[in-house]
Amino acid sequence: MADEEKEGAEAGTLTEQADDVATDESQDESQELDLQVEVASPSACERHVTVTVSREDIDRYLDNAFGEMMASASVPGFRAGRAPRKLVESRYKKEVGEQIKGSLLMDSLGQISESQDFTAISEPELNLDAVEVPAEGPMTFEFDIEVRPEFEMPKWRGLKLDRPMRDFADEDIDEQLEKMLTRYGQLTPHDGPASEGEYLTVNITTSHDGKQLVHDEERVTRIRPTLSFTDGKLEGFDKLMDGAKAGDKRSGKVELTQDAPAEELRGKTIDIEFEILEVKQLKLPELTEDFLQEMGDFESEEKLREAIKADLQRQLEYEQQQKIRGQITALLTEAASWDLPPGLLKRQSAREQERAVMELRRAGFSEAEIRARENQLQQNSASSTAQGLKEHFILERIAEDEGIEAEEGDFEKEIFLMSMQSGESPRRVRAQIEKRGLMDVLQNQILERKVLEAVQDKAKFNDLPYEPEQLDTEAIYLAAGGGDGSASIPEAVEAEEESEEEAS
Repeated sequence: MADEEKEGAEAGTLTEQADDVATDESQDESQELDLQVEVASPSACERHVTVTVSREDIDRYLDNAFGEMMASASVPGFRAGRAPRKLVESRYKKEVGEQIKGSLLMDSLGQISESQDFTAISEPELNLDAVEVPAEGPMTFEFDIEVRPEFEMPKWRGLKLDRPMRDFADEDIDEQLEKMLTRYGQLTPHDGPASEGEYLTVNITTSHDGKQLVHDEERVTRIRPTLSFTDGKLEGFDKLMDGAKAGDKRSGKVELTQDAPAEELRGKTIDIEFEILEVKQLKLPELTEDFLQEMGDFESEEKLREAIKADLQRQLEYEQQQKIRGQITALLTEAASWDLPPGLLKRQSAREQERAVMELRRAGFSEAEIRARENQLQQNSASSTAQGLKEHFILERIAEDEGIEAEEGDFEKEIFLMSMQSGESPRRVRAQIEKRGLMDVLQNQILERKVLEAVQDKAKFNDLPYEPEQLDTEAIYLAAGGGDGSASIPEAVEAEEESEEEAS
């Protein structure tokens, strides 16, 4: 009976201790860690952080962790929850040490993010295996993190900017209508020799010093003055293919860019050979009542032309934004001579290209125009990414200072405009963006546009005549020099393939 009373007394004591620990823990949750933080700056966008956690904090976390374990700790020779605390601490020292290591690291990083004056743009690079909770003394750990560079904000109110302007005439609408109809046209065999504007089915083989690099079969391409690859251009493609017939072979040379996927060939000139398999012409559809309905439920050709004029106006707005953005960022980034880490540039290169493509789709450009501009970006990915990041950092600061945010209605508008270009439903476009993890890219696009609009509201404009850019480049998704870029597949192609699968 005495033993039972003793056990009951011990149980009561443990219950009281557990309640005390729970109370202490709830108080400790709001207690800041006593951290010593040293921050080194290897470059404008990099920080090396060394953190020292005091012994008092380590002991406090250990005490809380063991306090939670006492009610259920299993030690041989004792009932669960009945073992003396010293035995529990001895038996579970390693496990609890690992447990509180994670808690100390998470709480330390959270506290540092709130107390430090840098803005992180990536997750911290931290080697967890190298961090140990010492038996005595403080705990020290280090990590590297990429941050937004610190800079003095340039003056952005009252800038003097050039702005392209144009009143679109019937000739502009005719030309745009023909471009639009090519999306619905049918390729038909052509018996005569090839000329500019016609299509070829070709086998493409590239080589360097007699060694084959790429062999691409049955590629359909249109004859234009320039043939653009993801890593270089072939100028004079129209002249090279003039008069070509099925069975002919034509050869040329392509100079690869400094950003080509095949690093050993960057900046070098390679040989390219085209084997012409077939010459084709594009037959445009007639604007029948049924076809107008298919294109977008247009009641008449007049309504279609009104929609085309609206598209042209949207493209003009895009060109205005790009022109104005270039001037604004040139002025704002004039003193932004930061060295951006190569790793950051490499990771952001694809995101910058995705952002640019989204803007083009939003503006209603055709897939051919998008491909041409996308290849141009990829050929100069390092410089365009560096400039894009500098622009983003400054525009992001203005957004924070002015309280500019992306709202749900902004996302819906962007997605709707992109769906108009692709011919897909807004719901499907949104699903594709979410599936590819690009909602943050879309958010940045919205924020940057809103900031540019705010800058323009305070600017003074000099209006200049705008001449639409002529599409003289045929772009194909192929790296002529080989490497990782050879098999890249554009989003538009993926979408078409998915649509075909659904239809079947």
